[in-house]
Amino acid sequence: PDDLDATLPPRVAYAGAWHPIVAAATRQRLADLDYDMAALSALMAERDWTTIDLVHRESPLVFHARNPFPPGGVVEDAATGAAAAAFGGYLRELGLVQPPATVTVRQGEDMGRPSLLTVGIPAGPGAGIAVTGTAVPIPEEGVR
Repeated sequence: PDDLDATLPPRVAYAGAWHPIVAAATRQRLADLDYDMAALSALMAERDWTTIDLVHRESPLVFHARNPFPPGGVVEDAATGAAAAAFGGYLRELGLVQPPATVTVRQGEDMGRPSLLTVGIPAGPGAGIAVTGTAVPIPEEGVR
């Protein structure tokens, strides 16, 4: 419990795919990502989770994120638009931002593949979340 940020309660959020959201109390704790990939993959398959959105709040509208992605066959995704959209809905639903709001999500930094995602959160529960941003391209030899 001491590793978690109590102001951002754990929830499973949805924006086309399911993403549990878990907030680390410190940036250092977020940076210390370590997990059993096979065990997490099995749990995620059982629960139909796409990634797990691990976040840390730097300021009211700036967050750092890491997204374990065993279903994709990788330890971590460097830029996850679907998770950012789900996170925007989570922030709006729990009243953790005042819409309309624009949130910045910094992802991939701890894996050396920095991405910057901008999450537009309009007012109203039915209004769509918009995600834009930049990511480090995957080299052609890495595409299968």
